[in-house]
Amino acid sequence: MFVQKKVKLSVVAVGLVFGLGLPLQAMDRWTALSQIESGDDDRAVGAAGEVSRYQIRPEVWRRYAPTDADWTNATNALSVARQAMQERCAAYERQAHRPPTDKEFYILWNAPAQLQHPGKAVLDRAERFSNLVNFR
Repeated sequence: MFVQKKVKLSVVAVGLVFGLGLPLQAMDRWTALSQIESGDDDRAVGAAGEVSRYQIRPEVWRRYAPTDADWTNATNALSVARQAMQERCAAYERQAHRPPTDKEFYILWNAPAQLQHPGKAVLDRAERFSNLVNFR
């Protein structure tokens, strides 16, 4: 039985490395955002003071977080990120008359001022984000 388990683990490990027909799933937007922004690091602090796994800008945190919220707490950080994006997506939908695509969602998060003309770095990350969400 020990040998059988070891063989199964080895097959799974090889499958993960080489992508051999193992079922894989796309990520939801919040999981993908956390992965892109910080590699899921709850204690991440960016160069401009962005905090949490979502790299929330300080002014966004102050606007949406309750005073007792802890940015290193994934649940608190997700709540703040959702509130900010609910407002941004609603504004986008009013203007575009449709919800944002996954790429637009990422740009609205990371660089909303660049939505119409995102820079190459933002566009590249938005593409990676979209690929994680849609698993391509």
